Amino acid sequence: MYLQLFGTVVIAGIVGYLSEKSGFTRNGTLQSIIICVGGAFLFYFVRIMFGLRFGAPGVDAIISSIGALIVIPTHWRRGR
Repeated sequence: MYLQLFGTVVIAGIVGYLSEKSGFTRNGTLQSIIICVGGAFLFYFVRIMFGLRFGAPGVDAIISSIGALIVIPTHWRRGR
């Protein structure tokens, strides 16, 4: 159980970093990683409580991280 949690955090961090470097988001590297890890944590605990899952834990981490990046509307911020 704890290994799935650690794997979820690592995968979410990688997704956040890659989304920023590829130009999918323009939040900043640290902000994208925080958003992805938060979304992955949330879905991880929903998965434990309610049994909702899309597939393997790694697939769930990737889908929830990308979903969190899409849901959080940080691209509407004013210029830096």
